[in-house]
Amino acid sequence: MRLTVPKEAESEPRVSLVPGSLKKLKAAGFEVCVQRGAGAAAHYADGDYEEAGATLVDRAEALAGDVVLSVRSLDPAELGKGTIHCCVADPFRHPDRVSAFVEGGITLLSMDMIPRRLSRAQSMDVNSSQDNLAGYKAVLLAASYLDKAIPMMTTSAGTVRPARYVVMGSGVAGLQAIATAKRLGAVVYASDVRLAAKEQIESVGGRFIHVDGMEDFEDASGYAKPLTPEFIDKVNTVVNEVAQSADAIITTARIFGRPAPITVPASAVEVFKPGAVVVDMNADVGGNCELTVAGETVVTDRGVSVVGTPNLPGTVANTASMLFSNNLTNFVTTLVKDGALHLDPDDAILVGPPEGDAFHVPGMGGVLICQDGALHPHQTRLAKVLS
Repeated sequence: MRLTVPKEAESEPRVSLVPGSLKKLKAAGFEVCVQRGAGAAAHYADGDYEEAGATLVDRAEALAGDVVLSVRSLDPAELGKGTIHCCVADPFRHPDRVSAFVEGGITLLSMDMIPRRLSRAQSMDVNSSQDNLAGYKAVLLAASYLDKAIPMMTTSAGTVRPARYVVMGSGVAGLQAIATAKRLGAVVYASDVRLAAKEQIESVGGRFIHVDGMEDFEDASGYAKPLTPEFIDKVNTVVNEVAQSADAIITTARIFGRPAPITVPASAVEVFKPGAVVVDMNADVGGNCELTVAGETVVTDRGVSVVGTPNLPGTVANTASMLFSNNLTNFVTTLVKDGALHLDPDDAILVGPPEGDAFHVPGMGGVLICQDGALHPHQTRLAKVLS
């Protein structure tokens, strides 16, 4: 079995496979070929791949594997019929590209569709590994923009009060943001629409922002249930009132396959403290702050900075690539049976849990999007998007 790794586009510094993963892949029976320079942006040298047992190839050969790995999905026109392509395809935002994979007879395994609540899938969950790093980096990014120190300091010249962070949302990214800000010495306030998140927030050092009328808005899979627009507005109003006294605000709200919801309207930014910083973790999908511009830092007349850095995991590309590579390696090696790659139609990781299962999450229906020129029948929501 020939597994290949092409170089990513210039805008993506991560690489899908690092040298440390080759030992496990080779033990599973893979011949690994890596395009020259594929890991350079993440500081993984060609020599390190060769030393680990990979063959260095040009781009044409890197696109001609039986299994082709990448961070972002490749152009279907570059891949041959029968290829198995494993990547983050973001299928609900790029349905035209999914259609092209189907028409090209390419098997698409989209790692962002992993049923992340299945215990067996957790070591393969690229969403969690990359979101974790994004939350960490968002806090450091905010600190770099602030014109004040983060921790409390008692000095002969006076006492420095600790900075205040507000983290909106306490999923994987939010919890890491809370923990990182706390380690820096900040006082951290955090919100979530799930009452069950209160204990998680407090466990990493945050102070939960309570909203009157909040119930346990969590489904059996651990995700937030759909809420009424009125209650969402109420939550955002309460949290933005707390944020008025904050030095840094981190927004994390992301809806799978949809534009990011606005949680910080322009009117809220107008009353934030002068010098405050908003780091929008979802600038690449529309942004949570109404003033966010992807790839730019907007500074208001009052001196509030709204930071729209896209691809936060890519700003720590070396670590992000290592974790991504581990996720992919754990996934791909479990598919090997009797020396060949076997896509089991009954594997919940591939096709998703059955409807009604406690772990079922709409839209996260398994990584197997299409095979042999057809969409997988379980992924009915995606089929509706494509029709």
